[in-house]
This record gives sequence, structure tokens and C-alpha cells, in this order.
Amino acid sequence: MGVAGAGKSTLAVAIADRLSAVFVEADDLHSAEAKAQMAAGIPLTDEDRWPWLGRVAARVRDELAMGHPVVASCSALKRSYREFLTRVSGTRLAFVHVHGSEAELAERIGHRTGHFMPASMLASQLVTLEPLAADERGIVVPLGLPVDDAAARALEFLRRHA
Repeated sequence: MGVAGAGKSTLAVAIADRLSAVFVEADDLHSAEAKAQMAAGIPLTDEDRWPWLGRVAARVRDELAMGHPVVASCSALKRSYREFLTRVSGTRLAFVHVHGSEAELAERIGHRTGHFMPASMLASQLVTLEPLAADERGIVVPLGLPVDDAAARALEFLRRHA
């Protein structure tokens, strides 16, 4: 989880590879309308996000039902979104929050090409972001860590909290 440009997908792919798990990219499950809205610099509302989060949770649930371990990359910016994903997926999810300073995030997102989310959307995502609470099942991983180190940290957390 985390804001745009944090490296969620890169880390999720690395974790999925190590677990021989299915990788789900939540960005691929946004509607064309939502992608166009974000590309125009208009933040999504909660009402815009619920159907998308439902598709993400359903995909996780379906993969698990087929016996596949799953790692998903999803912003999951609010606690209510994380609770919804957990409830609808029907499993006890763990969240890995890739996080860094606004300056680090802005630099990373500024170098990204070919993505529908413009760098101008970072501020709205940071305002929306509700960091993991102490009672949530998750870990914060600094975005400056090399991917292998971040994946190792996340996997150690998952092993301890399986």
C-alpha cells in the first residue's frame, strides 16, 4: 500500500516472486472513467473508489479460492479501504506500507513515464493517506530501501504474523 510513485508494484512483484504467488495490480482494475479522471488531475472520491476496491478484493478472493497465494499492489490509502478489502476478500490481509518523505515521493513520481496518474495528484493522495494504525496487521517499509531488502523485511513480518 501507499501513494503513487512509492514503489508498491515493484515491491509487490518481488514479494510475489519469492512466494510463488499471483501478483494483482490494482491499477489494472480501475475503470476507464476513473483513469481518465485521474489523468485529468481530478482526485477520486470515496464513491469512485468503492467499486474499484470491490474488484480488487474479489480478484484476491477468487485467486485464494483457487488455492493461489496472492500479493496485490493497491494504494489502500484509508483504514476504511483496508477494512473493506479484508472483509470482501474474506481473508486476513497484511499490509506493507511503502512510505517516504513528500520530497522523495515527488522525485520518484516525477521520473515515472507512461502512467495515468500525474505527479500533481501526489498532494491529494498524501492528504487522503491514513498510515497504518498500531492495531492493523501491517508494516511500514522505507521507500529508500533496496527492493531485495524491503522484500526481505516484508517477508519476515509475514512469517512472524502468519
